[in-house]
Amino acid sequence: MRMRARPGRGAAGGKRENAPMNWIECCIVLAAAILATVALTPLAKCIAVKADAIDYPDRRRVNTVPIPRMGGIAIFGGMAVGAIVIYGGVKLLGWDNPFYQLFGKSINYVLLGAGITCMFAVGVIDDIVSLRPKVKLAGQVIAACVTSASGLLLTNIQNPFVHDAFIEFGWLAYPITVLYLVAFANVINLIDGLDGLASSISAISAATIFVFSTLAGRYGAALVSLVILGTCLGFLKSNHHPASIFMGDSGALLLGMMLGIVSLLAVARSTLFISLLVPIVAAGVPIIDTAVAIVRRKRAHQPVSAADRGHIHHRLLSAGFSQNATVLIMSAWTLALAVCSIIMAESQGMIRVLVIIVIAVITAFAIGKLHLFEPVLRHHYNPRHVIPRKLRRSQELQAQAGEQVEASVEERLAEELSEKE
Repeated sequence: MRMRARPGRGAAGGKRENAPMNWIECCIVLAAAILATVALTPLAKCIAVKADAIDYPDRRRVNTVPIPRMGGIAIFGGMAVGAIVIYGGVKLLGWDNPFYQLFGKSINYVLLGAGITCMFAVGVIDDIVSLRPKVKLAGQVIAACVTSASGLLLTNIQNPFVHDAFIEFGWLAYPITVLYLVAFANVINLIDGLDGLASSISAISAATIFVFSTLAGRYGAALVSLVILGTCLGFLKSNHHPASIFMGDSGALLLGMMLGIVSLLAVARSTLFISLLVPIVAAGVPIIDTAVAIVRRKRAHQPVSAADRGHIHHRLLSAGFSQNATVLIMSAWTLALAVCSIIMAESQGMIRVLVIIVIAVITAFAIGKLHLFEPVLRHHYNPRHVIPRKLRRSQELQAQAGEQVEASVEERLAEELSEKE
């Protein structure tokens, strides 16, 4: 029942860095996360209704009836149960501890859990009271700082020009990790616009990191990926179209944060520079959507946090696709990128180059078909700031004509008054 991975360095007191996978343990963890999330979803609905955390229909939302939006409670609970099962397996069933020592560097898992809980709390508060964007961002940064303080850091990357050498980030590892985690949290949050969309994309991304972690012998990252995958699958039972509950910011920020964390676990001290791109490419669809949204809103002189209907899923809906079809299209795009990312990480030479070209072609084709860059490339400058010469001349002529009309009317009135006198 074990699959032997590539040999690697040992980690004293715990499971070796490149250790064999125990598929029975994996199945137990996955099943526990799925069942716990399914069981906790009705509770999340009740809490959302009592807290009035409801998405009411409006011109921007696609739901036509009020839907509770604190599904993150079920997702958080599913993750907690998954973590408890892993801990219980180590303590009671003799499972190898995959987290005792991570690649020669200890991590404070109490602080790590506190950072995850903090991100979840920010989402819960926002679901209830709708925090101001700056306040919400500050909460996300605090959560990421607590997580970074645990010792889970992107401390280095392999030097692509020198064999078996690493580029150390030093003190910059802290701000880089904070930025990385906050970015991951927000790309999942921004893609959460249709029933089951964020859950599906997060599930595919988690499955991709699981496959990569398994091939690389990162046992701890593989188990955490299964916990994320299990919560997504369990939540999809109630979140697929027509959804009876939305994950809200409490779920989207949490899933994004966890994907960022597990990706750091998966690529830590990797011998492949290209491996850092695996989680990023796997989450390529929401990343592209977020990047285009930022540029689009900046060019339209709108705040980055402003809501609009220019996201990828909005464009697919406008093109006539149903919600289910839109989710399937975006999931298929994500799956194609995920498969390419794994092949890219596990291949060498011309095969890797060809895979990178395939990724670029798939992405360019999708962007072209959806016309994502049309509103970005257009000029959306405010006329008060930039007025074309012809338009300015036209406005001047209209003003002059208006003055002439007013003058002629005044002269006519004066003549009529003088005649009456």
